[in-house]
Amino acid sequence: MSEQRPTPRTPRRGSGAAPLWEQAADLIREDIARDGLGAGDRLPSERDLCVRFDISRVTLRKALLHLVDQGLLTATHGRGWFVAAPAPAREWPNDLESFSATARRKQMTARSLVLAQERVLATLDDADRLDVPAGTALLRLDRVRLLNDVRIAVDRTLVVDALAPGLTEVDFTSASLFAELDARGVTLDRSETAIEARAADRALARELEIEPGAPVLRLDQTIYARDHRPALLSTVDYSGERYRLRTTFPSR
Repeated sequence: MSEQRPTPRTPRRGSGAAPLWEQAADLIREDIARDGLGAGDRLPSERDLCVRFDISRVTLRKALLHLVDQGLLTATHGRGWFVAAPAPAREWPNDLESFSATARRKQMTARSLVLAQERVLATLDDADRLDVPAGTALLRLDRVRLLNDVRIAVDRTLVVDALAPGLTEVDFTSASLFAELDARGVTLDRSETAIEARAADRALARELEIEPGAPVLRLDQTIYARDHRPALLSTVDYSGERYRLRTTFPSR
């Protein structure tokens, strides 16, 4: 008797169907559970997955990066996609954590409203902080960050374009910048952060849907890659009424 092979599963196209990348992510998640893959196990190649699901590599990448953002997968540049180790339970982060990862940890839904996503040239100040020549191409990414559809912060980021080409094409309404950088071989390692309280001006108040003059907490960050190079600058204004920063200072 010949061996009966399972019918290949493909995302459903047509009216009413979920986006192809979302369906592909669900199928990959099901494959991992069905095949009993554990932490460190490698997924099939992108080419094999594209053929199996009958989707483009762009659609597949969006599905894989979504699963990275969900904490299920991890990307190793040049080697492929692997099942991630479960994250240890913790209430508050003590390391560099993306907004999307914070939302997952708090069991909330993160999304963004993209205000600007374009290439710009580094000013003298930007160039000095990023250790690049003035006029270097940067990605400017400005977003309103939401948790469970509540406006929490406005994040204005500058990324050295040459470190991670292609970011201007990414849909950052749902994608994580940290995950996109990691998939391109840029692992963020640490940040230098200045924190100050201030009052929201009219433009910021409009973006956060708060009253002008309401308190905001500003985090001004230079974030470094593992090779010690500055990778990005980020200025994040959090609504003082909707965000609380808690940390621990060890005794000496």
